[in-house]
Amino acid sequence: MKILSVLLFSLIIMVGTVEVSSPDEFLNVNINVENGIATYSVKYDGQEMILPSRLGLKSDIGDFCQGLTLVDSVASEETSSYNMTGTKKFHSEFRANKLNLILENSEKKQIIVTFLVSNHDIAFRYTLGKENDNPTKAKIIGEVSSFRLPDGTTTFISPQAEPMSGWENTKPSYEEGYSSDAKMGDKSQFGHGYVFPALFHLGNHGWVLIGETGVTSGYVASHLSDFSSEKGSKIAFPMEGANNGMGDTFATIQVPGNTPWRTITIGKDLKPIVETTIPYDVVEPLYEPAFEYKPGRYTWSWLIWQDNSINYNDQVEFIDLAGRMGYEYCLVDAAWDANIGYDKMEELSKYAQTKGVRLMLWYNSNGNSNNAPQSPKNRLNTKEAREKEMKWMQSAGIAGIKVDFFGGDKQVTIQLYHDILIDANKYGLQVIFHGCTLPRGWEKIYPNFVASEAVLASENVYFNEGSAFRQPFDLTLHPFCRNSLASMDWGGVIMNRFLSRDNKSRHSRKTTDVFEMASGIIMQTSIQCVAMQPNNINELPEVEIDFLKGLPSTWEDTVFIDGYPGKYVVLARRHESKWYIAGLNAEKDSKELILKLPMLKKGTKLSYYTDKDDGYAILTELNVGESGEVKVNMKPNGGFILN
Repeated sequence: MKILSVLLFSLIIMVGTVEVSSPDEFLNVNINVENGIATYSVKYDGQEMILPSRLGLKSDIGDFCQGLTLVDSVASEETSSYNMTGTKKFHSEFRANKLNLILENSEKKQIIVTFLVSNHDIAFRYTLGKENDNPTKAKIIGEVSSFRLPDGTTTFISPQAEPMSGWENTKPSYEEGYSSDAKMGDKSQFGHGYVFPALFHLGNHGWVLIGETGVTSGYVASHLSDFSSEKGSKIAFPMEGANNGMGDTFATIQVPGNTPWRTITIGKDLKPIVETTIPYDVVEPLYEPAFEYKPGRYTWSWLIWQDNSINYNDQVEFIDLAGRMGYEYCLVDAAWDANIGYDKMEELSKYAQTKGVRLMLWYNSNGNSNNAPQSPKNRLNTKEAREKEMKWMQSAGIAGIKVDFFGGDKQVTIQLYHDILIDANKYGLQVIFHGCTLPRGWEKIYPNFVASEAVLASENVYFNEGSAFRQPFDLTLHPFCRNSLASMDWGGVIMNRFLSRDNKSRHSRKTTDVFEMASGIIMQTSIQCVAMQPNNINELPEVEIDFLKGLPSTWEDTVFIDGYPGKYVVLARRHESKWYIAGLNAEKDSKELILKLPMLKKGTKLSYYTDKDDGYAILTELNVGESGEVKVNMKPNGGFILN
């Protein structure tokens, strides 16, 4: 049998076509080299999911887009297992079939294309050069890697913004809205394509989620171009104007060297999309954590009290709130250096620690890459400034930083993310990024990385009522795309009824209390923001306070139960030995669901949180039926929790 397989495999190579399948053989990737052009296509259970799409890149040491021949192909298996505390699943087992294809261009120069194919995931990348090559580095000018999907496909995608636009020229901040079942051929809002991740619905045939992982200082981060009916959408490099025009749009790599992985997750239904771990399966940590980094929850005054709250006394209130709730952290936002000062911040940090709370501090990424006026500025953009600042933070007992306003995806910008994370690890600092790109496997690559914003987040619910109306759509969409491929700092379980300090003025929150409580389970990040306000302690029912005190932020497992992007979602997440099943409803009508919960024993008694007509939570009990099912109800813009 093995001899026959080898003979067949060799025959396939001779005719310029190679196929690699998943271990269960349902997912098939076909690579073809014809007339000098390399393409791949994907089928799942016999159904075409990715039409023939281009492979290749162009560099200053060779053009590997055309004039290609297939020289050799080597098949093998790839297996690994690993544990992580900062993502949707603690323990992961990865098993894939691996294929290395050696392609040669017309100048007899070679490139390796590697495919990893697991039961629902595909990852591919390029390797350029070999040991003792001269030159020892290469400029990657661009890729022709593309993704062609069948006609009739609809999209859940977000446009790439115009560089150096928006407030104080801080875009792209990756905070544009997502489409909902839009036509694939629609031109992007700004004419620059779409950001990762990109979710596609192929009607009755299933779903495709496209992203990338393994981006570090050795490459640019990419996005998708606008769609072409003939070529699909291709990998697009950063725009010239990003990062205030500074830095190159191409990538420079060491030779031999690899590109990041392009990832494709495929399923007949949404379960593989939500549960995928592919961003972490194919990357490795760059370093060991220098300290024990603890997950948890944090309070945050700025979301509703805004700039005026960044003073010593108001921060004491939010520290006290965190201590009373049993939360581990309190985030002090922009301008703390001017309004509180370094000496008083040391005093504030000591006070917080007496309450069992540690502080996280906001910083501007700055340098010359943005015009944002908020300080502290120019403290993290150079090695010398970082070392001085982080040494002070360590001495003051600061637990982490939130760094804002990054200027795009050029290699020079990715280098800044990389440098901040590496230096922060030396001083025991966890890192959250805002106004930033999608993290690409960073939770595993950088052990002190927590999460990124990279989403139209909770601050917009405060800024305008339109975003408050949109919030249910957003939070029922992101488990299927943005939050599926990376941890997401949405920025707050919001418990105020009105978006104001007095909780009486400005516009109202449009969601129920249980929606907000459940969102803390649906949104995944290892340090979760619970944006309670001090007034909430006396205003909220005891049942809500008690639940929020015990809200976990880390998960041993995540299971998709039901949902549709932008309409509703139900997830089951396990913390230690306890399952939390949470649902959100973005639709205008109440939704009654019969849920299959195979992780729970028949007859299990569950706490059941639902919404009363007044928008507050009510706690009752619910038993898992003999068939392993439960019946739940969600009000419009409401939710439920079972635990």
